Amino acid sequence: MVRRRVQPSRFWREVLGYVHPSPPGVDLPADADPLAAWDDFLAEIGVPEDQRNTRSALEDPTGHGPRLFFQQVPEDKVAKNRVHLDIRAAPGLRGEERMAALEAECDRLVALGATRVRRYEPAPPMGTGFIVMTDPEGNEFCLD
Repeated sequence: MVRRRVQPSRFWREVLGYVHPSPPGVDLPADADPLAAWDDFLAEIGVPEDQRNTRSALEDPTGHGPRLFFQQVPEDKVAKNRVHLDIRAAPGLRGEERMAALEAECDRLVALGATRVRRYEPAPPMGTGFIVMTDPEGNEFCLD
């Protein structure tokens, strides 16, 4: 069986610490791969293989954060994001300690498929410094 996974949901799962939910009515053991379970579920209900990679969702494992839904669309991103995320990667830190924490997270996300766009240095009293990045589909977000 070919397992194709939606790249954006895998990327954001790692960034946010979220999880892929299990298919409806399926109770998965803790060590089970929910994406493999989805492949099996979609095959059982007759979803054609070429349509099994068109949607995905993520959930906060604590149940407090918002559920994220991803869907493929035929057009490329050509303008600003409709939603912009600021990823809190250095809460409470200032100056070089803050920027070092942001750089470490930037390196981790680049390894997952993100692209670094630019770094903004701290500019007290209002600017604490941040790094602008894009996800694997080109959507902009900031490490803040």
